[in-house]
Amino acid sequence: MADQQRSEVAERELIRRAQGGNEQAFAQLIAPYQSLMYRVCYRITGSEQDALDAVQDTMLAAWRFLGRFQSRARFSTWLYRIAHNAALAIAKKKVPEPVDVTERPADGAISDAMSTVSDSDALRWALAQIPPEFRAALVLREYAGFGTDEIAEIQHVEVTTVRTRIARGRHALAALLTEAGAV
Repeated sequence: MADQQRSEVAERELIRRAQGGNEQAFAQLIAPYQSLMYRVCYRITGSEQDALDAVQDTMLAAWRFLGRFQSRARFSTWLYRIAHNAALAIAKKKVPEPVDVTERPADGAISDAMSTVSDSDALRWALAQIPPEFRAALVLREYAGFGTDEIAEIQHVEVTTVRTRIARGRHALAALLTEAGAV
């Protein structure tokens, strides 16, 4: 508990210094979040290059708007909201390519699509097929480990909307994976 309090104090100090224009403080502030931020963006966009673009957009926006950050929310929630929005903006611009599911290679049995989250081609393919809002909610829940309250804050929607998006996303994923023969 003492380590967590020290960590929060250190983070607040980095925020204060970064808001004052200290680029090194900003770099230290976002460093612990970069890996997960990339993975979240990758899962939402479905593309390595798009994920890198979304992360870059996130860091630029975070630096630009850091002065507006208020400590009412956790810094990580604020940062992931920006990443979510950047990745979603890119994902919404892309039109999913039509895929013939009969030609999809099965990657093996996946007993429960979301409890056995893996890097399989079938799961990546299925995630790319569902609506971006469902995909983002699922990614934030299953890959980033956020709770429904945090996802609601990140997505600027009600908790019930998040629950609906997750449920519908899981249902769509299961149907797509079943159709592709991956489940």
